Amino acid sequence: MSTLHHTAQIPFRRLVDVELRKLANTRSALWLLVSIALVAVGAVAVLVLFAPFQVSYADLANAVAYPLGLLVPMVGLLSITSEWSQRGALTTFTLVPRRGRVIAAKAACVAGLTVVATALTFGLAACGTLLSAAAEGTAPVWNLSWADHLYLFTFQAIGVAVGFTLGAILRRSSVALVAYLMFALVVPSLSSQLAAGVEWYGTAAPWIDLTHTQYALLGETVTGEQWAQLGITAVLWIALPFAAGLWRLRRVEIR
Repeated sequence: MSTLHHTAQIPFRRLVDVELRKLANTRSALWLLVSIALVAVGAVAVLVLFAPFQVSYADLANAVAYPLGLLVPMVGLLSITSEWSQRGALTTFTLVPRRGRVIAAKAACVAGLTVVATALTFGLAACGTLLSAAAEGTAPVWNLSWADHLYLFTFQAIGVAVGFTLGAILRRSSVALVAYLMFALVVPSLSSQLAAGVEWYGTAAPWIDLTHTQYALLGETVTGEQWAQLGITAVLWIALPFAAGLWRLRRVEIR
């Protein structure tokens, strides 16, 4: 009589550890992470050294949030597409046949990176605020509320979710990066021009344009209607496309 041996699946914590190391296991990935840190430091340094006025905590936090909001999502995007561009998918999904667990581990790592990037934003902004105040000989200006901190974190998280979703849908690094840059840099401008010239789109844009609702988080206040618009556009641009991408990832043939 043959005996079936049950092999315990790899613990999720170990999957997260492996995926975390993958974020920096290539030269390009490592330099992307280094460049994110350098850009954040550089944004603060430029404002503190060359601004003709005392910069506030809000000024610095927003100055760091913009470039990080563009670069950090690329890490999330590449965390998925690298499996195919570096031909690692066959090994990864052979060792862990349940592909959803691997994607969940990648998502956990990218979420952690988002938290670290946001903490870096606030930490550098605080240091810059103190340095600017010391240079001017005045008291530092702390003008961000706790709600504003939450808004900035949500702003970063939405961008990362978009990058992660595009990686899941497209799976090719070059195509996904181009699509992400189009979404982040081109779509907002086109949408604003269209809203200015087409009346019906100007009314509908807040309910269908994710970039419109995302940047509303950087305003002074976020109303209940804006939160509703953010929720609807997030479902349209992130939740539904990611569900479709995940469904395809779990069934696509790996060669």
